[in-house]
Amino acid sequence: MVFGVILAGGIGSRMGNVEKPKQYLNLGGKPVIIHTVEKFFVNKNFDEVIILCPPSWIGHTKNLVKKYLNNDKKIIVIEGGETRNETIMASVTYIEKKYGVTDDTIIVTHDAVRPFVTHRILEENIQAAREYGACDTVVSAADTIVQRTEEGHMIADIPDRRRMCQGQTPQSFQAAKIRKLYNSLSEEERQTLPDACRICVLKGEPVYLVEGEVFNTKITYPFDLQVMETMIKGDL
Repeated sequence: MVFGVILAGGIGSRMGNVEKPKQYLNLGGKPVIIHTVEKFFVNKNFDEVIILCPPSWIGHTKNLVKKYLNNDKKIIVIEGGETRNETIMASVTYIEKKYGVTDDTIIVTHDAVRPFVTHRILEENIQAAREYGACDTVVSAADTIVQRTEEGHMIADIPDRRRMCQGQTPQSFQAAKIRKLYNSLSEEERQTLPDACRICVLKGEPVYLVEGEVFNTKITYPFDLQVMETMIKGDL
């Protein structure tokens, strides 16, 4: 089985003084999270789409799904964890209880605030996760990457840009494999995780790279939302 896992736990602190988390802000007439979920909802490869959000937003999220997607039987809304990776593990626990987890169970994890993910990206993530066990969506770095010193005011290194990529999502995994790897981590290792692919890297497991798209961006700052609004209107 294949599951879409929508990570909707962020509070959007870098968006400034907004009244709600950024995934619930309006974009082109409907909430950002609905644009994102729609991409999974219409894709026939997904047996179910799991939205994970803070407890206080579960009811609101369910109402949005009912309002905008009508048929919500394919979509479930549950509570996420305290961290990104605990949230992903919460989705695996839910799948285990409802369906059981086998070597063929695939999870495609995606930021709720990346509404422009494409059908191709989703398809290639599913294929890569099946073949390799784990994959990350990336785009080649357009600018030179400069690594700071520990203090942050000097250059420590300038890596070869040809080998540098910018990470996006989805990140996709064989559910049983990523759970086993996560459970094998020490508490110290868990504190170093920026995302789920880091789990595989720490344990020496290969992560296949799926080519993303420049426009598969994440809403982080108010400017990002303004750009996406322009994209929705077709003014770019």
